[in-house]
Amino acid sequence: MQKGETICDEQKRLFHIVNHLMSFGKNFDKEELNIKILKCLDRTWQPKVTSISESKDLTSMATTSLFSKLREHELEMNRLVVQESEDKHSKGIALKAGNHKKQQDSSDSDEDTMSLLSRKFSKFLKKNKGQASKRYSSKKPNNFHLNKYTCYGFGEQGHIKA
Repeated sequence: MQKGETICDEQKRLFHIVNHLMSFGKNFDKEELNIKILKCLDRTWQPKVTSISESKDLTSMATTSLFSKLREHELEMNRLVVQESEDKHSKGIALKAGNHKKQQDSSDSDEDTMSLLSRKFSKFLKKNKGQASKRYSSKKPNNFHLNKYTCYGFGEQGHIKA
């Protein structure tokens, strides 16, 4: 097995070689093929190789079922690797450490921010001097007299129901 190669790639390459050897007249037993497959795997596969060779009878096991077991193991290992990488990314919490000197610097920056805000607000008021008073003034016209109108609910003059 080559470095970074998947089990499917290994299976394709092995069957390609075996088919060529069979065309030359070489015949393989199931057990012989299974042993060759298990021996050619990486060192990372050693626990799985040991468990398969101890638990299963390699003489009766089909080569395709051996590869399917190896594919299952490969998928499980990939899932675990992905889960571990996600756990590493999600657990990384960085907290900002502060000391007394930095807290004084932050209060200075707060004062600078407040002074900048007050300057901008005073510029805004100078710029919109006449408009602000019109906007927030009473909606009643200057010639509004309460004595001209009668209340709908009470029928009295000078009384307006809100």
